[in-house]
Amino acid sequence: MNLNSTVYKRMPSRDLADDLDRGDDASAALVSVVDQNSGNPSWKLSLPHVCVATISSFLFGYHLGVVNEPLESISMDLGFAGNTLAEGFVVSMCLGGALIGCLFSGWISDGIGRRRAFQLTALPMILGAFLSASSRSLEGMLFGRFLVGTGMGLGPTVASLYVTEVSPPMVRGTYGSFIQIATCLGLIAALFIGIPVKEVVGWWRVCFWVSAVPAALLALCMEFCAESPHWLYKRGRIGEAEVEFERLLGGSHVKSAMAELSRSDRGDDSESIKYSELFYGRHFRVVFIGTMLFALQQLSGINAVFYFSSAVFRSAGVPSEIANVCVGFANLSGSIIAMLLMDKLGRKILLLGSFLGMAASMGLQVVATTLHHQDSWHVYLSVGGMLLFVLAFALGAGPVPGLLLPEIFPNKIRAKAMALCMSVHWVVNFFVGLLFLRLLEQLGAKMLYSMFASFCLTAAIFVGKNVIETKGKSLQEIEISLLSAV
Repeated sequence: MNLNSTVYKRMPSRDLADDLDRGDDASAALVSVVDQNSGNPSWKLSLPHVCVATISSFLFGYHLGVVNEPLESISMDLGFAGNTLAEGFVVSMCLGGALIGCLFSGWISDGIGRRRAFQLTALPMILGAFLSASSRSLEGMLFGRFLVGTGMGLGPTVASLYVTEVSPPMVRGTYGSFIQIATCLGLIAALFIGIPVKEVVGWWRVCFWVSAVPAALLALCMEFCAESPHWLYKRGRIGEAEVEFERLLGGSHVKSAMAELSRSDRGDDSESIKYSELFYGRHFRVVFIGTMLFALQQLSGINAVFYFSSAVFRSAGVPSEIANVCVGFANLSGSIIAMLLMDKLGRKILLLGSFLGMAASMGLQVVATTLHHQDSWHVYLSVGGMLLFVLAFALGAGPVPGLLLPEIFPNKIRAKAMALCMSVHWVVNFFVGLLFLRLLEQLGAKMLYSMFASFCLTAAIFVGKNVIETKGKSLQEIEISLLSAV
C-alpha cells in the first residue's frame, strides 16, 4: 500500500503554512488524527541519512587515535625524536583546531545548513590529512593536525544536531548512539591501521592518507541526503521542510510533523539569536544544564584514563597493543549496550547509572593504590577498575550528552547552544590532559582518583536534580515542557 498516494497529498507550501497557523487546538487535533491513522514513522527511511552523518564521528575517533602508534616513527622521520614537548604538540594540536572549529560551528550550521556544514567539515580533514601525510618537517605536521582539528570540532556538533533533527522520536536515542559507536570504530580502526608502523618504513604516512577516503565519502554522500527540516522551517522554507519530512518520515507523517514545528515556533521571532542571549532569560537553564554535563563528563577523568591506560597495563605485564584493544573493546561494548537501551530505559537512567558506575570504578582504583605495597592484587584491581570505568562511561556519560542536549535545546538556539557546550567540552578536556601528569606527581594517584570519583558522584547528583527524561518525546514536546518549568 502506497501511503504517499493514499493518506497524504502534498499541499502547496503557502496553504500548509496557513493551515499550521490556525491555532494550537487545531494543530494538536491534526497531530492526533494523523498519528492515529498512521502509527509511528518507519525508521528505515531516516536510517541511511543517519549512517552517512556518522561518518564524521568515525573520522573524529580516527584522528583522535591516529598518532598513538605511529608517534615514535613520526618523530624519528621528522627529526624531533626525544623532544617530548614536540611529541605532545603533535598529539594535542588537533585539540586547538577542534576548539576553533567548535566555536564557529553554530554560525556555520545555522548559516549554510546541516548538509553543507558536513561537507565543509570534510574539507579541512582532507587537506589536513594530505599535509600530515606528505609533511617533511614538524611545522608541516602541526599545521596538518590543526586543520584536521577544525573539522573535528565542527563535525560532532553538526552530527548531534542532524541526527536529532532527522530521527523519528521512538528511535532517536538508538540513532544518537550511532555517533558514539562510530567514534569507537574510528579509534579501533586507527589502532589496527597503525599496527604495521614498526615493521614498514614510512607506514605512518599511509595512516594519514587513508583518512582522506571516508572524508571524501562524507562530502559526496551528503549531497544525496536530506536537509534538516527543522533548519529549513527556521529559515522560512516551509515547502522544502515538508518535502524533507516526507523523505525522512513518510508522507502520512508530514502534516503532524509540520504542525508540531508550528506549535513550538509560535511566539518566537524569526531573528537569529545572539550568543550573549544564551546566558540570561528563559534559555539560560537548558544552556546551564548542557555546559555542566559536558564539563562534568570531562572532569570525571575519562580522557586521563585513556591517556594513562597503556602505562597501567604495562605495569601488569600486558603489552600496550593488547591494552588498547581491551580499552577499545570495553568502549565499543558499552556503546552497543547503550544503543540497545537508550530508547527503552531512557537517557536519564543511563546517565545516572553511568556516573555511579564510574564513581565505583574509580573507587577500585583508589583501593588499588592503597594496596600498592602489600600484594599483587592491586594490579588486577587497577586494570579491572580501568576497564569497568571505560565500560560505564560508554553506557551513558559518553553517548547521552551529545544526544540529550540537541533534544532539550529549542530549535531557535540549538546550533549555537551546542557550539557553546562543545566548546566547554574541549576547554575542560584540554586542561585535564595538560594537568593530569602534574597533578598525579604532586597529589599522588590515591588523591587524584578520589577527586575523579567525587566529580562522578557530583555528576550523578546533578543529573538527578536537573535532567528531564526525553525518551519517546518529540522535540517540540520536550521544548514546551522545559519552557513551562522556567
